[in-house]
Amino acid sequence: MLCVATLTLAGWIYLGSMVAHLARSGGAAALGPGMGVFDRFAHAEGLGRGLTAALCRPTLGAELGVPGASDLALVLLMWCAMALAMMIPTAVPMIMTYAGLAETNGHARERAASIAALSAGYTSVWIGLAFAASVLQCGLIRALALDPTIGAANGLFSGAVFIGAGAYQFSALKSTCVTLCQRPSRLFLAHWSATPAGAFRLGARQGLYCLGCCWAMMAVMFAVGTMNVVWMAGLGTLMTLEKVSTTTRLSRITGAVFFAIGGAFIAAAVAAHWPGVGWSS
Repeated sequence: MLCVATLTLAGWIYLGSMVAHLARSGGAAALGPGMGVFDRFAHAEGLGRGLTAALCRPTLGAELGVPGASDLALVLLMWCAMALAMMIPTAVPMIMTYAGLAETNGHARERAASIAALSAGYTSVWIGLAFAASVLQCGLIRALALDPTIGAANGLFSGAVFIGAGAYQFSALKSTCVTLCQRPSRLFLAHWSATPAGAFRLGARQGLYCLGCCWAMMAVMFAVGTMNVVWMAGLGTLMTLEKVSTTTRLSRITGAVFFAIGGAFIAAAVAAHWPGVGWSS
């Protein structure tokens, strides 16, 4: 549990350092909905300003412009930190289940596999997603769907992402994956291995189920700004609650909320581009 807390904290500290420069200059609101609160925090006297200055490094928070190799590396680090901050806490039920089974085997004088190998396998899946998301983000910046400051630039795009994520919440694949995430003991008992390589494969397999459960909610970050730590915290909490729940009801509620938010994004974009289009017409 200490390792889980340390990795999660490391992810949040890195993300916080990337936000700090824009917050100090009053530009955090450009990172997406809810981020304006950091501008007010940074301009407050005393502790708020001191913390923001301590986290800040001048090169962090700069605009990416047309992304190149160095920008891709920066974005990859950001997505890796995001994976640690958002997804490691959701793995706690899996890790505790595996630890309990390993302890039982130890009491029976049987060899127990490494929890570290299991966690490494799980994390490798999300590092792979971080790389894919980094490439996709740089492509979206080139396509002008994302702003170079890593905020969403297109309301229609954001609305489509939310509606797509909402639709996935009602799918059979989502239901299957979230159920397997809620009950990881099924996989462990069916494919138990006492070797580090076997534990790594178990972690990677469970990580793929987690990816199937959570990828759509991670994609929402493209709609609200990939450096929007307010939404990161909210979505990370939501994904954790999904996995500790015993039903899929929360997934369906989330899907309905995503539909509503997506509709609001699209309506706002249409109203902004075509002011004459309204409910009266």
